[in-house]
Amino acid sequence: MSEAHTPAVLDTPLPAAISHALRAANIAFSLHALADIDAALQVQTVVLQDGAKQSLVVFPRQHILDLSQLNKATSAHWRAASAATLQRCLNQHAVAEVIAIPQLFAMPCIYDPVLLDRPRLYLPYPALGLAIGLDCHAVKALLAHSSALSCSAELSHQNANHSPATEDAEGIQHAVIRLTSRRIHQRLQETLDIPLLSTTAQKILRLQAHADDIDIDELISIVETDPALAAQVVSWAASAYYAAPGKIRSVEDAITRVLGVDLVVNLSIALSLKDSLAMPKEQPQHYTPYWRQAIYTGALIEGLVRAMPAEHKPESGLAYLAGLLHNFGFSLLAYVFPPHFSLVCRSLEVNRHLSHSTVESYLLGITREQMGAWLMQCWNIPEELVNALRYQDNPDYAGPHASYANLCCLAQRLLAQHGIGSIHDASIPSALYARLGLSAERAQQALQRVLDAELALQELAQQFSQ
Repeated sequence: MSEAHTPAVLDTPLPAAISHALRAANIAFSLHALADIDAALQVQTVVLQDGAKQSLVVFPRQHILDLSQLNKATSAHWRAASAATLQRCLNQHAVAEVIAIPQLFAMPCIYDPVLLDRPRLYLPYPALGLAIGLDCHAVKALLAHSSALSCSAELSHQNANHSPATEDAEGIQHAVIRLTSRRIHQRLQETLDIPLLSTTAQKILRLQAHADDIDIDELISIVETDPALAAQVVSWAASAYYAAPGKIRSVEDAITRVLGVDLVVNLSIALSLKDSLAMPKEQPQHYTPYWRQAIYTGALIEGLVRAMPAEHKPESGLAYLAGLLHNFGFSLLAYVFPPHFSLVCRSLEVNRHLSHSTVESYLLGITREQMGAWLMQCWNIPEELVNALRYQDNPDYAGPHASYANLCCLAQRLLAQHGIGSIHDASIPSALYARLGLSAERAQQALQRVLDAELALQELAQQFSQ
């Protein structure tokens, strides 16, 4: 939408606290439907805290808040206010969400001065689907007692995850050179000192390469010689999620009577890879715990595959494994860039209006999807999984092994609609359903079965986390 066009004015009541704060400060405003307002004209507001200090920060919605720059300029260590702190603040001022009105919240405010260059701005209030329109004079009055500080940056509209995967190794190499003191070797694998796969993982991957003719006795033998894996498989089969009749007494019992060869092969790969690269102890405060997100995604993909017509079905076990491993690149970011990983987490917290790939690309020059897919290639993981991890962020992907990436994309967006996971955009294009041969109704039925099994799935996630 061009700035020359003024959206229709609405005669809709605002929450009393908001309208009172604006009128008390003699700030003229108009109301509009939020859906009619170009994002380029909207502001973004977050509440930050540093110990006992709190501050509103206001910047253009199409910018990223540069937390490192803000911290340096203010000699502080800002982070997003905790959910509990934020809720107390909202309750105290009788509003449903944070809005860029310093007079309402009676706390210090920092704003990016580029806001004053705009002839008109809009303060979004999504709870009511409204936007408060302010002309340049009203914006100056709104921010008259706030501190101007260049603290945000305009973003490129390019999505790194939609670029050719052939460019990833070079991008990772550049990021490593720029951000670490690692010695650069001829081979990127040596530069990053990637951990080797466990002997168990290598054996099971060799089995998986012959998925059509797996020797069940060999699988049982491999699992039984790894005590930790054997205990996990038996515990998995005995979980409430599978509701197996009778007691599970052995690995053979778990495989032949409950889980099946295909599931155990792919489950064992996921468990073995988990031991090859430690999960990060730190993550953004609003994220679903790592393995809970993985288990939910795998379970939903399993249900979606069952609902797909035969001509569209991918290999069920590989699709399930793609769900379990979809976020593996996040762990690799922590492994490769440890000094920067905390900043990544804090920046994800304060830029929830942006996708994680946008934030990661801005800070590191690389994304978790690119890192995860590259690591899978280094470990000689099947190409179906490489493409699933690499293109899961692209709902339009129609390249090789597209069904695996499309299933990961669909599952994450369905779960995000119920507050599970870390996906920024939960919209689902009809073309995504069409490529998988699924209807929205069948997908919702698969989702509901997962939500109904929440307690059992949490139990499985707890096993992975141990």
